[in-house]
Amino acid sequence: MADVRQRTIIKVFRKFSNSLGPDALQFIEEILDQHEIEDADVESSLETLAKEYNKQDDAIMKVSVDVLKRVYESLQDQGERTQVEKELIDPENHLFFIDAFEMPRWTWSQERGTFEKSPAPLTSSGSPESRVISIRDRLNIIKQCVLRNEHFAPSTLPSRDREKLVTLKSTKQLLGRFGERFLLLGMLAYNKEGKLCLEDADGSVELDFSSLDDPGDGLFSEGCFALVEGEYTEEATLEIIAIGQPPCESRETARSIYGHIDFLGKGATSLLEDAVRIREEIPELHFFFLSDVWLDHPQTLPGIQKMFDNCIENDFIPRIIVMCGNFTSKSIAHGNGRDVQIYQGRNICDALPLLSTLTGRLKTKVPKVHFASNPCRIKFFDQEIVIFREDLMARMLRNVVGVKPDVKSEDLKRFLVQSILDQSHLSPLTIDIQPVLSDYDHSLRLYPLPTALILADKYDSYKVTYTGCHVFNPGSFVGKALAFSTYTPAEVNSEEW
Repeated sequence: MADVRQRTIIKVFRKFSNSLGPDALQFIEEILDQHEIEDADVESSLETLAKEYNKQDDAIMKVSVDVLKRVYESLQDQGERTQVEKELIDPENHLFFIDAFEMPRWTWSQERGTFEKSPAPLTSSGSPESRVISIRDRLNIIKQCVLRNEHFAPSTLPSRDREKLVTLKSTKQLLGRFGERFLLLGMLAYNKEGKLCLEDADGSVELDFSSLDDPGDGLFSEGCFALVEGEYTEEATLEIIAIGQPPCESRETARSIYGHIDFLGKGATSLLEDAVRIREEIPELHFFFLSDVWLDHPQTLPGIQKMFDNCIENDFIPRIIVMCGNFTSKSIAHGNGRDVQIYQGRNICDALPLLSTLTGRLKTKVPKVHFASNPCRIKFFDQEIVIFREDLMARMLRNVVGVKPDVKSEDLKRFLVQSILDQSHLSPLTIDIQPVLSDYDHSLRLYPLPTALILADKYDSYKVTYTGCHVFNPGSFVGKALAFSTYTPAEVNSEEW
């Protein structure tokens, strides 16, 4: 019985990338014996303990007994305080707007195997080093998710499934091994000769798509990371047999490992910030999302007035109304003003908020208005909502490489959502296609996965839930359609209007 219980303890902590020494293993066994936890409840209890351990700032991969004891005592105290802390919640106290330029920069440390906060000041110009780090971070974040996936991560216990595991290789392991099959993870990019290659941290290899009839689901664009299986040929090319998107890691899994890291800079989630409480206490709370709000279009302002009137008539008042640009049907780049010249030509992902010279009068009329960057985020209790205004579908389709997908519109919507979330990035393209401020590349990161992602696009409206992340496009609030979407945090779902 003891051996079975020990194996269960090791298995659970291994899932969170932790290893256990004899002292930690003995301490956990004592906890289970002291509370007489039934065998059926052992695994769930251990998962709670492992999650709380990994949320600690001083948590290390080899479990520290001192930290573990502190976590255990904290969990006991929480149980005693649960009823006391059950108080009415004010949504305003748990609502935060985060601009792209306010988010702290966390970079991946290869040595420590976790994220580290960058102490260096961030600049719009960036540096050659920050450009390299931003690409390397994307690769390392995806790679650690792949290696944690059940098809790649070997069990610490003997199992027949070990033979079915897939082994990830590096480009440097291809040399001299003609005729062998390999599975590689790397970025799709063109070399100096204009040939499509797969690049990883150790090198690159030219790709041959001639034998591939149908790629995996998703949009494979230049600059995205892909899992490629193929045979290495004597011409030093990889003849592709299969290509697919890297597996996505759910928000719950990522937060169980990195829950102690404050990626948004607004503090860790407290005990009260709980999805159950949102469903129970504020089930009717809604957010409105509008895109392409052309203020110079004759039907836009009457349409907004009609929306407000309907809300009042039906007693359906949203907590937040988010309006995305473009706010004019024509470019403002033709003006001569100094502020306009500064603002014009922003064909980059990290766009500054609207200038105060353009918004000052509105702020005096509407005190609670917030002019956000693109992208921006909303933190509401334990939910993270990312808003991104970009014609992403058209840009991704223009830059598809290899074998182009022959699919219908509905599949394209699903492919776009899958590609963006699997890449853990809002702009999985090379910088010559989509310029990015390298010091602020982390603001485009989708790791851990957000609760909801709004891809405000000129493309048709849609909604898709993938790996627990709800993604939707509210459509264009232009002309007679005046389409927009509502989002209900209690249900983590949207509805088109």
